[in-house]
Amino acid sequence: MTTWVSVGRPTDIAPTRCAVFSVGDHDVAVCNVEGELYAIDDLCTHDNGALDQGELEENEIECPRHGARFDVRTGRATQLPAFLPVETHDVRIADDTVQVGLEHR
Repeated sequence: MTTWVSVGRPTDIAPTRCAVFSVGDHDVAVCNVEGELYAIDDLCTHDNGALDQGELEENEIECPRHGARFDVRTGRATQLPAFLPVETHDVRIADDTVQVGLEHR
């Protein structure tokens, strides 16, 4: 079951940037890649650093602490030292509001 959490407006997330929102009990980075929005946990799986502080280049975000990279579309780690993926979340626009989906299992 998915719970949708409203986090902001599409204009809050500039192209090639990420914006961080509190969703549930953690922070989620919503990233704008060529007009498409993707949501990942704002937490590097290598050392728990904030990913939103890193550079978003095309579809990859780089952790500013040690250079690990992640594909924001899939969460896959694409560069060491990280090898575990980051958690991804569904994103939708409803009534000009960005919503992030939280899965309940």
